[in-house]
Amino acid sequence: MTSSNGLICFTNCLLPLEDGSLVEKDLWIDERRGVILDSQKTFFLRKERPDRIIDLGGNILSPGLMDIQINGAYGFDFSVYEGDEEAYRNGLKHVAEKIVETGVTSLVPTIITQEQSLYPTLLNLLRPLSAPNSANLLGWHAEGPFIQLAKRGAHAPQFLLKASEGFQSFEKVYGAENLAHKEDWLIGENDGESVGVRIITAAPEIEGVPKAVDEAVKRGIVFSIGHSIASTDIATTAVANGARLITHLFNAMPQLHHRDPSIIGLLGASPHFAATIKSPTKTSFNLSRSPSLAKRVKSHEGGNVQATSEAFDDLLTPPETPILAAVDSELGLKKGETAAMPFERPFYELIVDGIHSHPNSVRLAYSAYPDGCILITDAMKILDPNLHDGVHEWRDGKRFVKEGDKLYLEGTDTLAGSVVTLDKCVRNFSKFTGCSLGEAIKCATFNPAKCLGIENKKGTLRAGADADLVVLNRKGYVQSTWVKGREVWTRK
Repeated sequence: MTSSNGLICFTNCLLPLEDGSLVEKDLWIDERRGVILDSQKTFFLRKERPDRIIDLGGNILSPGLMDIQINGAYGFDFSVYEGDEEAYRNGLKHVAEKIVETGVTSLVPTIITQEQSLYPTLLNLLRPLSAPNSANLLGWHAEGPFIQLAKRGAHAPQFLLKASEGFQSFEKVYGAENLAHKEDWLIGENDGESVGVRIITAAPEIEGVPKAVDEAVKRGIVFSIGHSIASTDIATTAVANGARLITHLFNAMPQLHHRDPSIIGLLGASPHFAATIKSPTKTSFNLSRSPSLAKRVKSHEGGNVQATSEAFDDLLTPPETPILAAVDSELGLKKGETAAMPFERPFYELIVDGIHSHPNSVRLAYSAYPDGCILITDAMKILDPNLHDGVHEWRDGKRFVKEGDKLYLEGTDTLAGSVVTLDKCVRNFSKFTGCSLGEAIKCATFNPAKCLGIENKKGTLRAGADADLVVLNRKGYVQSTWVKGREVWTRK
């Protein structure tokens, strides 16, 4: 059913705002242009009301959910390319068509560490794509190969690399054309109207990676810290140099230690410590200035490193508390006023399946920095709400074992992504943290969009944004999904 004048009004519904609150309000969209409207301006200019009125019966009308780290779904693995470009594109379209049943209207296909020669082709195939009746494929997320061996998780160790030539190493691996400046990369994509994103997960302690961060950021690429054993100073310097995201917080990184909080500690970054970080161009990243990192690396020398659980792997106790230079400065006198930070704290991803992170850890992170929280699935190719438990084929002769929402490599206890859906992550997050459903929705909509710099088009109900919507009941279950103003899935 369509509207004769192209205007649709959703009424009797709760709308999630960008601050996490829910308000009872109507929403107008233009189904022909696929955008959200300002109802007052539209009525003033067109002198007409929507011909189609949809009563949502008190349900929640949310921006469509966004998954910025997903490795595959519905039998298709984004990291597997067998030389047939058409077959690969068909696999992408299949995932995009099916995943809308989980409320996801935008996703960033993620590829894990690959044989080097595959990257240029894969990343070129993962250009932004919007097909009818499907979720939007926003671009790509390259997780690896510039990651730490000791925290590789399910990544193949023989393909891990150093970035000895800085950003040039990135270009040689990923393909220079895939790392072009954003405007050049998006040329030809729907007359410049396409939304496109690129994310690189790397470990900032790896040789050459620090030199690459600044250039990657200048080209519009989101740099994410992950699969890393970086010490606090190295992680903080990476953020000062433009790193904007932490890949699956708590997993594939050192656990929180009070003397060297490492990557997790960035959520509580101290204005005092941040002010002591030197300019990235002058900072040396050798191990001698980071005893904690030196100890971690030494503990894994010898090449006999076993891949263990990303969630439960632990490392040696970090060194004593670092001695910081005394700084005599003015102190705040006004209650509630926080000292200025020289940089913004990074966003951080959470896999909220109850397996990758304990509910207490999820609540701890959210309490520390609610505005930075992003929910992801990190789902593998067997993500399918209807798939049975058991052993399933993966790649290179390896197999998954699925037990509910738990997924690990056969014969090991190594967690290998997840099979949880993003709508379930939203429900779990509200339960684990005690936050409202509106606040949980924000972590799967507005926060990821803001991290990627596309909050004017995605993850929001602002006028002019894409009419990508999901209707949730008050328990957080998907009732229907809309993409660009068209209903693409409804619960039967």
